[in-house]
Amino acid sequence: MLWLLILGVVGMVFAPAMWLRPTARERRQGSLRQVAIEAGASVKLETPPLHGEIDKMAAYRWVYPSQRPGPRFVLVRTERASEALKSFDYDNGWRWRIQPLEPLPSVINARLSRLLTQLPEDACVVESSDKALTLWWEESLEADAFGSLAAPATALRDALQGRPDRPAANLPNSPP
Repeated sequence: MLWLLILGVVGMVFAPAMWLRPTARERRQGSLRQVAIEAGASVKLETPPLHGEIDKMAAYRWVYPSQRPGPRFVLVRTERASEALKSFDYDNGWRWRIQPLEPLPSVINARLSRLLTQLPEDACVVESSDKALTLWWEESLEADAFGSLAAPATALRDALQGRPDRPAANLPNSPP
């Protein structure tokens, strides 16, 4: 009887520690985020730019240099978008929520299209602002597969930088 009491007490001591251990999914996401940071992306959990969305989602950002801002646009996966939105590139599964003010050159448009076809199914928004290129997704990839996503995203960020929608005189902290 004493042994059962001792086992019960030891079990009660170690049970909370077992609950605090990260799950397999949390360990996978942690290694994925670490690989993303090493590849030059920053990762945050934020509310995505989707209509009516209140749950937070992973936002992987490739930052533009402050002297070379990017254009403003938002692309949404067709399943999450309204039918009223214009299709991107002949309905390849994405729709423009916000189009760039100036059309993208065909080379950059091809890079963007290539990136969109390589994204996993849980990627739902690709956004560009004057500060960063952002991918909103549910983090379904394994860490070792992230390189196939990071390389085209970095190449697209490099091609988009220096193409702001607003003239430099209107940007904050720009020289006169």
